[in-house]
Amino acid sequence: MDNSLQATTAVVFPGMGPTSFADVGRFMLVNPYARELVAEADEVLGYPLVERYREASGNYSEYAQVAFMVNSVALARWAEANLGMTAGVCAGPSFGGKAAMAYSGALSFADAVRLTAGMARALDEYFAVEHRDVVTHSFIRTPEDRLREILAELDEAGEWHEVACVLDEGFQMMSLHRGRSEWLENRLRAVGGLPLFTMHPPLHASVFGALRDRIESELLGGLTFADPRLPVVADQDGTVRTTGEGVRRMLLDGVVQPVRWPEVVASLQRLGVGTMYVCGQDSLFGRVGVTTRNFELHRVDVRTAMQPRRRTVNV
Repeated sequence: MDNSLQATTAVVFPGMGPTSFADVGRFMLVNPYARELVAEADEVLGYPLVERYREASGNYSEYAQVAFMVNSVALARWAEANLGMTAGVCAGPSFGGKAAMAYSGALSFADAVRLTAGMARALDEYFAVEHRDVVTHSFIRTPEDRLREILAELDEAGEWHEVACVLDEGFQMMSLHRGRSEWLENRLRAVGGLPLFTMHPPLHASVFGALRDRIESELLGGLTFADPRLPVVADQDGTVRTTGEGVRRMLLDGVVQPVRWPEVVASLQRLGVGTMYVCGQDSLFGRVGVTTRNFELHRVDVRTAMQPRRRTVNV
């Protein structure tokens, strides 16, 4: 970490959760910041993003993923203009890394659109063939010592498993084979934990090395990573990336390494951050205790940006 770097405000772009067109479509059509970015995305993609997103099925289509990234960047620009946000550092855990790259200047917005669309297609194609039996479980309220016991049982049975994401104390995501899903949920409940949801495609595991290599060879060759105007805190280990190569490496590492959000929080605290703006449709990173306890928090989502704002009239 660069000990000379100090920041009082951070902007965070959250990981992607299920977001329907009904939730954000009006924002994309009427908000001036979103409209400008949608128009640029349309030109890059060669198709009308809003129209494709409206017609798409599922919450994680290529169109939904590009829209999520576009909206996150638009919300940050809106926050600058309407809330006076002036960030000195940024982070983008999991999917949010793409918006962080665009906002920080590590990638041009056009390249961030290309990358987001390309990665969405690459993930669909890869997981249609590889690791079809691997899922990622999320769970909360699980004491660390009891979780270690459960993991030891999996080890003893010779069952593969990996942590995909640590969000807070007792709140994790873990990948394993689908056939052990019911067993895991039952064991978690037995020790007082609460299983939440199960995802496929899975996330962030060392066994996805072939996917990492494909993204590097097929998608990154034509992209230029610049030194970011805002330092970017890596979601794997909290290191501060100030070079284009460092941000590029963060993107690739995210395919095969888990997200460790408490490490990001600790890094932001060491940088002197006291205020955090979470820009995007967020149900996790801006809501867990390790975030809410440690920052003056501003959640900037579509609902926030669409609310009428009172104007001050000078007389």
